[in-house]
Parts: sequence; C-alpha cells; structure tokens
Amino acid sequence: MGLTIGVDIGGTKIAAGVVDEEGNILSTHKVPTPGTPDGIVDAIAAAVEGARAGHEIVGVGIGAAGYVNRQRSTVYFAPNIDWRNEPLKEKVEARVGLPVVVENDANAAAWGEYKFGAGKGHRNVICITLGTGLGGGIIIGNELRRGHFGVAAEFGHIRMVPDGLLCGCGSQGCWEQYASGRALVRYAMQRANATPENAELLLGLGDGTPEGIEGKHISMAARQGDPVAVDSYRELARWAGAGLADLASLFDPSAFIVGGGLSDEGELVLDPIRKSYKRWLVGGNWRPVAEVIAAQLGNEAGLVGAADLAREPDPIM
Repeated sequence: MGLTIGVDIGGTKIAAGVVDEEGNILSTHKVPTPGTPDGIVDAIAAAVEGARAGHEIVGVGIGAAGYVNRQRSTVYFAPNIDWRNEPLKEKVEARVGLPVVVENDANAAAWGEYKFGAGKGHRNVICITLGTGLGGGIIIGNELRRGHFGVAAEFGHIRMVPDGLLCGCGSQGCWEQYASGRALVRYAMQRANATPENAELLLGLGDGTPEGIEGKHISMAARQGDPVAVDSYRELARWAGAGLADLASLFDPSAFIVGGGLSDEGELVLDPIRKSYKRWLVGGNWRPVAEVIAAQLGNEAGLVGAADLAREPDPIM
C-alpha cells in the first residue's frame, strides 16, 4: 500500500509521522496544539505537510480522543475539544489533498501495539491505556472491533461503582475514576492526609503538603519504599485488575496489553494488577489465564497505529 502518515493529537502538540508497512517511523513533524477547533484542523494540515516532504504518501490516519463514527469520518463528541459532529475527514482532506481516515486514539494505539508491539503473535488481545484517564481497544480474530456505531471499547466509562465518584463524562462510578493517573494521585493525597507519618518521603518530594503531590512524586517514592506511595499503587492495581477480570468474561483474550503513562512504571504496577486480575477472575484457579503485559511502543503507538489503519479500506465493526 505504500507510505502513510499517522497523526496524534495531544494536549500540547500535534505530531505527524510517515510510517512504512513494517511500522517504522521515517520522519516526523510536530506543531503546537491550538485552542480552537478550526485551529486544530489547520495544525493537523501543517503537521502533515511538514512530515510528508520528500515522501510519496498514499493516505493519512488521524487519532482523535473522542467518539468517531463507523465510517471513520466524523467525531461525534470529543471531551477536550469543542467537536460535536465534526466532519474532520472532509476538512483535513480538503487541506492536504490525500485520503484521510479518523480513528479513536485509543483504538489507534491498541492497533499499533497489536500489529507492531507487544501484541505480535496474538489473535485476540484487549488493550487498556492507563493515563490521565482510561481507554482501550479490542482486537478479536486479528480485527479491530469498533462496534455498530464505531464507539466501542470506551472502557473508562464502564460503571464499576453504582452511584460512585462523579466522572467528567457526567456519569458516576466510572472505571477511570478508580484506575487512572488521576485516581492514583487522589489515593496518595487521601492517604498522606490521613497518615502523614507514613508519607514522609512522598511529601518531601513535593511542597510538603498532600495537595502538592504529583504523579511523578508517587512513582519516585514508591520505588524507594514509601508506604503511602506503595499502597496507592496497590489500590489502583486492585481496581485495574478487577476491571480486567470483567473484560476477560466478555472477550476471553489471550493477552491484556497495558499501555499509557502508568505502564512506564513496569512491574511496580503490572505485578499487583496481575494479582488482582487473578483474584477477581471467575474460575481463575482452574481456567487458562490471559497474560498481562506491558505495551512496547510508548507514545508512538497511536501515531503508528493510525498510520497503519489508514491502509484499511473497509473496517470490520
């Protein structure tokens, strides 16, 4: 199919990269993320033009955080950009003169990991991204499953706790309120406030107050054995593993791939997630158990996945 460009829309920058059929990134171009919807379209076009210089490009894949329709053309809703039924494919195609497909960013990252990263060799994998929020993707029978309307795998908004914590989506008790970067910081703040004598190292990495705790402080403190930091990771892992057990009952994958910023902590987070998953998996002592493995592509997964999905002409939903 030739070379394609993947576009990753981040909160501070938009990155475009030329990707070959083996998942190798040949060139990249980054621009700041503007504050308006029209400005973002302009920035996507600028990033694509910057990356494509000197390359023959056959298509563009855009990873967008939001609900994307099954035709991979329109963003129904984006939580962090004022896109409501935004015809993103049409607008970008008009600017760059290339075929464009729009994909949910977590789906794109999941596909990148499945095709070129930790999922190689698997036919059935579920990917979750543990970052500021919680996202994911479903690959069953070597196909990315988007659902009838294109908006499947919004795992972060599965209701884990009836009438639980209020989520930014407007619902209560969503999984990402209990297993995400935001949740980890909340756990650490609560525990440091309740037992500051157990959080001396953690508090010392910030401004000395529970309110000054940041995610990077929790990671550093946990690696040095700070009791509150370690316990905060265990609490996050308890919820993450319980959610994976539910997904195993639905999809029965051979592997769960854990990506996102929290996966960078390696076994600090993965080992307790595995233990929690096994604890809550129905029949876990007698049935085959899926692997829980770390993603391999890091921040490049979404860009590489979006570029590869631009080669997919007729997606299976």
